[in-house]
Amino acid sequence: MFSPDYVLLYVEDPIASAAFYAGLLGQQPVDTAPTFSLFILENGLKFGLWARSSVLPLALGAGGGAELCLHVADRATVDRLHGQWAEQGVAIAQRPVALDFGYTFVALDRDGHRLRVFVREGD
Repeated sequence: MFSPDYVLLYVEDPIASAAFYAGLLGQQPVDTAPTFSLFILENGLKFGLWARSSVLPLALGAGGGAELCLHVADRATVDRLHGQWAEQGVAIAQRPVALDFGYTFVALDRDGHRLRVFVREGD
């Protein structure tokens, strides 16, 4: 049995993207190079940013085809992060809204990857 523990996003500039994510995550990457940057998050998830131009085999998809989801504790945290990120100039694709599964907003990174912050109803 295995459990996924590593997420890779293909980006144009891993160093610039690492700076973007460092601001959102409140931590620095553990490794940064011209073609790759790596974060190890508090829950153990490894989060890598790989230069699209160096991915083999060639990556055909572009940002926005999937979401990196960040589950938070409550609605107040959703609202707080939305406000902070918007103030930092992060592109917001969807303002906070209640949907079937919970309360959420969607932001976009430098490459158009969707970042969904949410709390499930009943949490």
